[in-house]
Amino acid sequence: MKSPFDTDPYPGRPKILFIGLTESSHSHSWINLLDEADLNVRLFGLSSGVPPDSFNVRTYVTGVTPEKLNAQTRARFYSRMRTIQLFKKGFSRLIMGDVRAFEERWLASIIREWQPDVIHTLGLLPASFIYFRVRDKYRLRGIGKWVLQLRGGSDLTLERLDTEASSSIGEVLRSCDQLLSDNEENFKYAFEMGLREEQISPLRTVPGTGGVDVAALSSVWQGQPSARRIILWPKAYEVIWSKSLPVLEALKLCWAEIQPCEIHMLAMCRETRKWFLTLPEQIRQKCHIEHKRVPRERVLGLMTSARVMLAPSLVDGTPNSMFEAMATGALPIVSPLDTIRPIVKDEQNVLFARNLYPAEIAAALSRAMTDDALVDSVARTNLARVREIADRATIRPRVVEFYEKLAERKLPVTPSGFNTK
Repeated sequence: MKSPFDTDPYPGRPKILFIGLTESSHSHSWINLLDEADLNVRLFGLSSGVPPDSFNVRTYVTGVTPEKLNAQTRARFYSRMRTIQLFKKGFSRLIMGDVRAFEERWLASIIREWQPDVIHTLGLLPASFIYFRVRDKYRLRGIGKWVLQLRGGSDLTLERLDTEASSSIGEVLRSCDQLLSDNEENFKYAFEMGLREEQISPLRTVPGTGGVDVAALSSVWQGQPSARRIILWPKAYEVIWSKSLPVLEALKLCWAEIQPCEIHMLAMCRETRKWFLTLPEQIRQKCHIEHKRVPRERVLGLMTSARVMLAPSLVDGTPNSMFEAMATGALPIVSPLDTIRPIVKDEQNVLFARNLYPAEIAAALSRAMTDDALVDSVARTNLARVREIADRATIRPRVVEFYEKLAERKLPVTPSGFNTK
């Protein structure tokens, strides 16, 4: 007799298996587009974490966790008792390092037994590489159509230039049935590595989260955005794709001009914190720091109170934080990257500032915190613009149609893509 987890809620309807990070709010947001579509949906989670209880999609948990999980929506690789024993013995780190081979074998058996119609890998690394390896090693070709979703700019922008990685990336890209991305630049890079035109999904470009709920976010506005005095910096960390130290330097340059204000710095890493502590006390007193991963609901709550959303970067797709800011009335400060410039305009939708130039970031902050007319004008313009390019209300039916027709092996669906005009 099948367990509640293994019993499909919609017998005979398409089956979709997602593969990706279970703790990613972006993954949750995309998968939740299918909430009311009467499709059988499951997520195979990679070994980095466990989804929150609020995520009701059936999830295969490979992460080592002593938590008690809901057997209706979670199937776990290690039993809870076994996990507790491993933690007591101090073997958790060893298991996390060695779990990949067992994880791949489990994934193969799930695909063989459940026979999904669509297999959707969330991101190139590691999800698509893991599935590609499993598909070949366990001879799973022909079971389900493979949708590969590229994430922002991090998947290809730099990796494609590395000759040690590019050949493997090209092989993976050429093997998928359908490719999704949130920006056109990724398609250009993929074509350079041998992608065929028929592999491009009819959805073309779609926000990685599936878009934002514009109606819900815009409904919480109170008064004019220019009355707000909060700056939200959602990515206060140092990574290869964005640098935090120029932002700290910019704050010193413009501090006198942007007062009064408070700054919320999220997901701050250890390196950023060390340099943050060198700022003058008058700046540090006005900053609110969070070090751990911040739930998306909290980020959105802060966004509705923010005057400015600060997100300069070196590599990016079409930032979800930018769409969220557009829907909540916050003025986005972003970098003029090739993935961003086609869909928004400087001083009409955003203020541009390059990530490595503190003076540009400081100038943008000064303008954003002193020009009330600009802030209110951009907020009005952006509400219309974000409805055109990132509204879940219009994206959801197209995505559902895409999966339905892909499961039937019929690919043409309503064309979409960002309106760059």
